Amino acid sequence: MAVIQTIRNKYGKVAGGVIAVALVGFIVSDATSGSFASMFSGRDPNVMKINGSKIDPKEYSIRVKEYEVLYTMYNQGRNLDDATRAQMNEQLIQMMVYEAVVNEECEKLGIQITDAEKNELIYGVNAHQMVQNFQIGGQQIFNDPQTKSFDPGRVKGLEKELKESGDKIDPDGRVREQWASVVAYVKRAGLVQKYNSLFSNAAYVPKYQMKRTMAEQNANASIRYVKVPFTSVSDNDVKVTDDDIKTYMQQHAAMYTNDEATRSIEYVSFDIVPASADTARVIESLEQIRADFAATKDHETFVNSKSDQMNSYTKAYYNKRTLTSRSADTIMQLPVGEIYGPYYENGSYNLAKVTDRKTLPDSVKLRHILVKTKEQGNDVKTDSAASMKIDSAIAAVKAGGKFDSVVRVFSEDDPSKGGEYTFTLMDRPNISLEFGDFVFEGKAGESKKVKVSNDNYAGYHYIEILEQKGIAPSVQIALVAKSLVPSDSTVNALYGKANEFAGKNTTSDAFDAAAKKQNYDKRIGDNVKINSFNINGLGPAREVVRWMYEHKVGEISSVFQLGDERYVVAKLAAVHEKGIKQLTPVDRPMLEQKVKEEKKTELIAKKYSGKSLDAIAAETQQTVQQSDTVVLGGAYVTNLGYEPKVVGYTFNTSFQPNTVSPGIKGQGGVYFITVLNRVNNPLPPDGGMMDQIIAQQRSQQERQMRSSIEQGLQKSLIKKAKVDYYPSNF
Repeated sequence: MAVIQTIRNKYGKVAGGVIAVALVGFIVSDATSGSFASMFSGRDPNVMKINGSKIDPKEYSIRVKEYEVLYTMYNQGRNLDDATRAQMNEQLIQMMVYEAVVNEECEKLGIQITDAEKNELIYGVNAHQMVQNFQIGGQQIFNDPQTKSFDPGRVKGLEKELKESGDKIDPDGRVREQWASVVAYVKRAGLVQKYNSLFSNAAYVPKYQMKRTMAEQNANASIRYVKVPFTSVSDNDVKVTDDDIKTYMQQHAAMYTNDEATRSIEYVSFDIVPASADTARVIESLEQIRADFAATKDHETFVNSKSDQMNSYTKAYYNKRTLTSRSADTIMQLPVGEIYGPYYENGSYNLAKVTDRKTLPDSVKLRHILVKTKEQGNDVKTDSAASMKIDSAIAAVKAGGKFDSVVRVFSEDDPSKGGEYTFTLMDRPNISLEFGDFVFEGKAGESKKVKVSNDNYAGYHYIEILEQKGIAPSVQIALVAKSLVPSDSTVNALYGKANEFAGKNTTSDAFDAAAKKQNYDKRIGDNVKINSFNINGLGPAREVVRWMYEHKVGEISSVFQLGDERYVVAKLAAVHEKGIKQLTPVDRPMLEQKVKEEKKTELIAKKYSGKSLDAIAAETQQTVQQSDTVVLGGAYVTNLGYEPKVVGYTFNTSFQPNTVSPGIKGQGGVYFITVLNRVNNPLPPDGGMMDQIIAQQRSQQERQMRSSIEQGLQKSLIKKAKVDYYPSNF
């Protein structure tokens, strides 16, 4: 104690200073990577700003969590994979921008959603669909059990239960979290829904427009045509300059104008796949257990302890139709006790052992009556009472009683089916052992009283086999599967390879040269927005996106690991600012091809101008074809595909029948057509059936129009908004 006191007296201030320095160091360290970063670096701490309104990381994280909760609930507990999570984040950002802009617009217009309206969306008869569809364990709990329709009274009933006995009925708090997420989402969505309705409810299609649409759908024509492919002109005969491409982009400015900035990368991928040594290791592990596998009699224990597939032993019997393995023919011929493999299938190397062979039906149709003695382990009837009841049911059937009537009186199974079921051979492991043995190994026309006992229930069945189909040789198989996955040494070697590539090739020219020399497949990820979470070809790649917006054209990245699938080294290839796109090396090949097609169209059209279809076909080694189903109301033509210009020319009244058209640029080539006839089928007179048809089609078109208006409105307002993104804060 004296020593400790001496230290306190002499070095207390020094120790305090050291601790203070350590704390400052900890905070500064955290500041470089954590929530304090913006304070020290001057970087904006927000995720984004929408027309000046700030969205901070905390708010964004709450919304992400809310979306994840809602996704899991409405997809019956399915976990989010990386691709879905990335897509969800992109949708969330778009929705947050739209909500912010709608709030501004509503404030200007004086549009509000009152508390009463919000409550109506949650507790009302016409509650929001997310409320009506609220689920627990995959069941919509607000539906009346009898009518199956939404019962708004059950909503407050749930809230009362959660408040009064939440810990008992919801010990992990999951239901409360889900319900809170639904309520928050619906309350926010109310104002957006009201704003959208201002526009979508204006959708109206007048009668004359409907009649015109119907007339177009009734107009059809027959044509003969020749398609001269673009490949008939050599690329060497068509020269394309940068000025040609820029002119093309200006002529098609709407297609080549960025609503927001984008980036493009070129990248080399090092796919994380098993090496030959991994294959050898898996095969060797199977060979080591082959003898024990051949000798064992307890196949279930052996397979479940040795196979990488959980609970892979099913006791199922397979025939030629149900055994889907590529090695099915070989396995089906094996004697009982023989082993086939190792063979590769579905990501694993397998050993398959035939444990039994029988001739069995592929499916069985039957009817039965069930009397239970136990339900989920609980006694419901004595054995003697159940046996007497099933005997009474059998006697009633034998005396000529209708089977479905006897079922309703005696059976404790679902009476709506009348006791009738059909089971396939693949279903057999999932039904009671004694039940399955009789229906699959008995014969059509046989009946039997069968006693069963399993984890779900116990009792007596009376079973009649009505029909058996597909009787054929069947085998029972024990399968040991060993997954073929890359070992740590393989993964480390691939990382070393990727890291070496990134370290040695730090310039754009070196990157390109090394990729070509080492025969790597250099790929492109283009038109990547700052708020993207996915990159075409790479999938979820938020870290790569962040890097793209923090570096300059030509810079080379370090190694990115994308999931368990690949390592990637990227080069920032192009930056496209908002507005008309600039011509870049990444975009040039695609644009050059477009310009070539334009020039080839001119050459082909000029070369064959004034010639007959037969002459054009002969000179180009093509055939004259005919289509009798060209419809004015549609751009798709049978045998031609999507060719709206061909349809438009076919119904151009200034183009006379039995003449040859000029060259028409289409998908993959130039068309020359001759119209054989045009038929305008008259519409029925107004009134009666015609009015019903118009009303039905008008309703359908107005629904489509409302949907289009809402989608267009969202895109328009998001495009109009000024959004500043801070990718490092996502």
